[in-house]
Amino acid sequence: QVQLVESGGGLVQPGGSLTLSCAASGSIFSIKTMGWYRQAPGKQRELVAIITSGGRTSYADSVKARFTISRDNAKNTVYLQMNSLKPEDTAVYYCKADDIHGISWFMPNYWGQGTQVTVSS
Repeated sequence: QVQLVESGGGLVQPGGSLTLSCAASGSIFSIKTMGWYRQAPGKQRELVAIITSGGRTSYADSVKARFTISRDNAKNTVYLQMNSLKPEDTAVYYCKADDIHGISWFMPNYWGQGTQVTVSS
């Protein structure tokens, strides 16, 4: 059974920084893409950043130059370094894994339960 465990959310002042982590477990052989999405109250869930197993990244325009996504393939863990945080970054941040391969099984995708990030003075 796959699990995605997120950590690192919390309350931070505008201009501050936070680092989110998401660790995947469950006899996983490989994960093609891992990423972060967010959902603010009353809004749809949106892509924040994704990274492939080869290290290719993609970011939402609203977070480019402020957020950095990285991953440790050996640990099946993805990170999101968030700098220069703004109140509009306030949301629940969700981790997602795509194309998850076990030794003898495949799962197209899996979501974490989310971690709250609040940017406020």
